[in-house]
Amino acid sequence: MSDSIYSIGVQGQPWSDKEKALWFEGQSIKRSYQDEVLAKLEPLADSFDTVQYGSLSIDESRYPLYAIKSKNWQTDHKTVLVTGGVHGYETSGVQGAIRFLETSANGFSDEFNLIVVPCVSPWGYETINRWNNKAIDPNRSFYPDSPAQESAALMAFINELDLDIAMHIDLHETTDTDNSEFRPALSARDAIEQKNWNIPDGFYLVGDSTKPEADFQCAINEAVAKVTHIAPADDNDKLIGVDLAQFGVINYAGRELGLCMGLTDAPYVTTTEVYPDSPLVDGENCIMAQVAAISAAIKFI
Repeated sequence: MSDSIYSIGVQGQPWSDKEKALWFEGQSIKRSYQDEVLAKLEPLADSFDTVQYGSLSIDESRYPLYAIKSKNWQTDHKTVLVTGGVHGYETSGVQGAIRFLETSANGFSDEFNLIVVPCVSPWGYETINRWNNKAIDPNRSFYPDSPAQESAALMAFINELDLDIAMHIDLHETTDTDNSEFRPALSARDAIEQKNWNIPDGFYLVGDSTKPEADFQCAINEAVAKVTHIAPADDNDKLIGVDLAQFGVINYAGRELGLCMGLTDAPYVTTTEVYPDSPLVDGENCIMAQVAAISAAIKFI
């Protein structure tokens, strides 16, 4: 596959505010954050504390930002952070975080403090977008003075908690629209050539190259393999153009790249990726894979 001329902008010229505004005008609401996320959080109020840590200025009443915390918070327990929906279009990250709360989270409450942020980017969720409304990728924006409101709000919330977080798992997925829409849009926005068009067929993990914790990543994949298939490497022994660290695992420099997994100083960090467009899975299987990954990560630590 190769770069094609995108519908917005002039090929070879980075977007100005004009092109970003044109891109925003072309977006539309395709699903409901209220119905698919917020309504599912309401029944959890008896088991967990719900904290609103902000809202998106594009529509503050429509897009409140919520974190779910353990009710029986114990200062001597390890604290675990689960984030989903940093890229709003990645459905199983959001629904996997919610399903974990619904089905498995209480089983860990005697030993761990849990913080679950199921939908970091609600506008992106509703419009099924990787970017936010300003054509910014929140998962490349976790750094001081972030231009992405979604990233800045989550960073401020976590920093204000002032906790030692033991483990952070960030839930993602890769869809065929990465090649049909998001990679071409990125190429047009930044006037860069896209050299990687690989979409792995299956589940894989992205560890942090500064603290890869190979045994931790392996334990997660072993648990997930009981639910769904682990993505094989391509013909060059890579996943998304990156050398394998081990089967089903690649590593990125999380903080250097502004990724959500670089948000904390947690010693155990991973990002999940599933492929819902695989003929071997469906949406439910992808959700269950995310739940299996969260549970295995907590059990490991």
